[in-house]
Amino acid sequence: MKKSLIALAFGTLGLGIAEFTMMGILPYVAADLDISIPAAGHFISAYALGVCCGAPILIWARKYPLKHTLLFLMVLMLAGNLCAASAKGYWMLLIGRFISGLPHGAYFGVASIVAGKLVDKEHNAEAVSIMIAGMTVANLFGVPLGTSLSHMLSWRVTFLLVSCWSVVVLYYIWRWVPMVSNLQDTGFKGQFRFLKKPAPWLLLGATALGNGGVFCWYSYINPLLIQVSGFSEGSITALMILAGFGMVIGNLASGKLSDRYTPGRVGTTVQAGICIILLLIFFLSPHPICSAILMTLCTAGLFAVSSPEQVLIIRVAPGGELLGGACVQMAFNLGNAVGAYAGGLAVAEGLRYPAITGVPFAFAGFILFYIFYKKYQSKY
Repeated sequence: MKKSLIALAFGTLGLGIAEFTMMGILPYVAADLDISIPAAGHFISAYALGVCCGAPILIWARKYPLKHTLLFLMVLMLAGNLCAASAKGYWMLLIGRFISGLPHGAYFGVASIVAGKLVDKEHNAEAVSIMIAGMTVANLFGVPLGTSLSHMLSWRVTFLLVSCWSVVVLYYIWRWVPMVSNLQDTGFKGQFRFLKKPAPWLLLGATALGNGGVFCWYSYINPLLIQVSGFSEGSITALMILAGFGMVIGNLASGKLSDRYTPGRVGTTVQAGICIILLLIFFLSPHPICSAILMTLCTAGLFAVSSPEQVLIIRVAPGGELLGGACVQMAFNLGNAVGAYAGGLAVAEGLRYPAITGVPFAFAGFILFYIFYKKYQSKY
């Protein structure tokens, strides 16, 4: 495996810890800052808002070498997490979380293009999946570690850990990632020209709706596992590691399969599988073993569609590849937010109902992916 791809994966590892750990440390943050849990939830929203606002950075960064842009984005991650670690109150932490989110989508956009340039075309999807692998490893090890550190020491240690990791990533990107050829500058308007075609919108819609369907259920996975499946609170950490393991395997497998069978076919097939799994979760979640297996399969599916989506959006966005790559992450976070909200409404009916609520979202994502595959895959 190329060291340069590992350096790119180090970056997504840090971003993944910064994004997802907040969900596990909310009670500690709320208690320390003397605010309510719903108010602490704003720190999750601030990160997502940063992701959406950070994508336009790439419009102005298009003239600079891709490696320099990656280094700048890592500096932003360092600054945001240092601000969060030293926050003395609500507003400072909110600003820190917003800054931390700014490089997220932009990094994925740039790193996807760099990863593709580091390998031959036949291994393009696999290279992108290796880059994304850092995000899955963050869920496998980083998030449980951050949550444990917050419990034993302080939630500030988690953000300090990400800050230190940012320095490590800066070094390895500088040392291991070569200067690759820059993209052709199509001008300011040229960055948006790809959005005039239907293919990118089909992919972005499939991303938002497909991920929204999964997050209807996944946002409330802990109470479902405890109150419906009957697991003890002490077993949740192990179950979350199992879910992270599913993400790692799903992501890496889809990268290899996409190079062999085309990203459109893999993405469409996986999205169809997610619809079925969510339906099965609704009916079988009271059975512990079934619930654990289905959880692992669903999280595997969640990241098995990530590589195809990231690869395809770059292919359908000629002249606006940087912005296109970042837009996928914007759609992903939009789907997370909408899915969590819809799942929250369904919780009133019972903790199994967020899963069934996610089925129409996931099915709509499948339809959009299927239309893309039938009409456009052969062109890309």
